[in-house]
Amino acid sequence: MAWEVSVDRARCLGSGICTALAAGHFAMADEHSRPRAGRIAPDEAVLDAADSCPAGAITVTDAGEVIGPRD
Repeated sequence: MAWEVSVDRARCLGSGICTALAAGHFAMADEHSRPRAGRIAPDEAVLDAADSCPAGAITVTDAGEVIGPRD
């Protein structure tokens, strides 16, 4: 099983919260976040980053179903 992670760069505010919570999965580039890989092994820290993103720019999907951010 693998999750897909994406960051909407148009919505990203560059707060860096995702890199603080899941540094192994996110990096800052040109003042915006980007995923280090599009597909990852499941990791709760990535869901925490998606939940904490102030712009709601991070989306995590599992088999096409959005699982993050969680409501």
